[in-house]
Amino acid sequence: MSLLAIIGGTGLTRLPEFETQRRQPANTRWGVPSAELTFGRLHGRDIVFLARHGDSHTIPPHRINYRANIQALKDVGVTEIVACAAVGGIRSDMGPARLAVPSQIIDYSYGRAHTYFEDDLDHVTHIDFTFPYTPQLRERLLDAGQQAGLRVVDGGVYGCTQGPRLETPAEITRMERDGCDLVGMTGMPEAALAREAGIDYACVAVVANWAAGKTSEEITMAEIEAHLARGMADLASLLQAFLS
Repeated sequence: MSLLAIIGGTGLTRLPEFETQRRQPANTRWGVPSAELTFGRLHGRDIVFLARHGDSHTIPPHRINYRANIQALKDVGVTEIVACAAVGGIRSDMGPARLAVPSQIIDYSYGRAHTYFEDDLDHVTHIDFTFPYTPQLRERLLDAGQQAGLRVVDGGVYGCTQGPRLETPAEITRMERDGCDLVGMTGMPEAALAREAGIDYACVAVVANWAAGKTSEEITMAEIEAHLARGMADLASLLQAFLS
């Protein structure tokens, strides 16, 4: 039997219409996750919700215990994860408030504990990461977006930077040359750890702003919050269609 988890990022510390049944503290061999696991029902389906940055949104991207987060979800029987993430738009069709379901990822982060396979091993372990996001789960999310009447971008490359600062225009230009369409700070090692744990994983990215240098103006938190409010409303509609 499958159990779905939703990992909420910036702008999604709680889910509209989510009926909380219980909150469960967790502790793993990798430490404690960002927040207690919240069990409940959303649109008639049992799910587990985890706030990636903590309930009060105080954990910066480079300080998130990604290993504990994924391990805690695996320990309670989670088989699928839909990861929600606020990102910057690089490609011309990735404008503010747009939803995207990326298909590839480039990791520019550093210094993060990024694997379960490093100590006390019987043998060196490599995972196949040709498709970093589970194709079948991606298709279901895209179908849900279509059912909800939303213009969801199919595919794209998510570039994961270190944070917590935003990028420079020169960095975005480099990322664009590398083939990145979106820029975020939490996509890795989350996706790789889910693969190591044997959990299906896909991302719904909500574009919060144009990436640095894509407009002549500075990026402000007021701008980000306004775009996120619109994008999160569409995300709620997509999740309703996905779960129903």
